[in-house]
Amino acid sequence: MESRVAVLETIARNTESALAEIRSELRGMRTSIDAELRDIRAAQARDFRWMLAAFAALLGVMAHGFHWF
Repeated sequence: MESRVAVLETIARNTESALAEIRSELRGMRTSIDAELRDIRAAQARDFRWMLAAFAALLGVMAHGFHWF
């Protein structure tokens, strides 16, 4: 019985250390994912401004072509 308890205690210690490592890795991954999402959002905002400017220019060309002004 003592040997079984010793084996279970060893397994519990190993599991605890493995979980600590997994938590540490997940924190690091979350930090990098947050940074990447910030970069993506900044790029989306920049792209949206360019798209809006292009759309306004296209409307201006269409208005001139249809002699609206």
